[in-house]
Amino acid sequence: MAATIAILDYGLANLRSVQKAFVHVGHDAEIVSDPKAASQASHVVLPGVGAVGDALRNLRDTGLAEVVVNHVAADRPMLGICLGLQMLFEVCHEGGEHHGLGLLRGEVRRFDVDRTQGLAVPHMGWNRLAVRNPSPVTPPEFEGQAVYFVHAYHAVCTDASDVATTTDYGGDFVSSVCRGNLVATQFHPEKSQSVGLAMLDRFARM
Repeated sequence: MAATIAILDYGLANLRSVQKAFVHVGHDAEIVSDPKAASQASHVVLPGVGAVGDALRNLRDTGLAEVVVNHVAADRPMLGICLGLQMLFEVCHEGGEHHGLGLLRGEVRRFDVDRTQGLAVPHMGWNRLAVRNPSPVTPPEFEGQAVYFVHAYHAVCTDASDVATTTDYGGDFVSSVCRGNLVATQFHPEKSQSVGLAMLDRFARM
């Protein structure tokens, strides 16, 4: 049975590029703002760019936060991308302290490598994956593959078993997570060329 993929539109994401990437690998994906329609999808994608406080507010105000929570509780395939990963955690420290969705234990912190090592923040560009706990989206054969990042904040997981991959940027940080059918990437698979497209294809087949 073909997946029905809902890309959640809560006003803060580059939705078309994600949609086009799914279509490119042969999967229909709809941009959805209605919670009822989103709740009927087999697969849900939570992308995001911008400030986490605004994103969480919009997600809750639209009723889509409840869709995400219920989808994960039912252990149905869920993909977070960039800010969509960060919102899954308990606390996000960006412009204050924001309570996330609490679906994963841990917090989101700003990189300090600009102060400690003179590296640029935001972290932008291509970096390689180290597979720690293989996930449906990041299997062992993706070890060493380069993917595309744009972010100033990164997740710190309480549970090491949730860490799917790490990436070195002045030290290892969590670049993707997985728990059951919940997967999320700090990088942008839709901008990561063939390897990113392969990840989206693998997600659609979960």
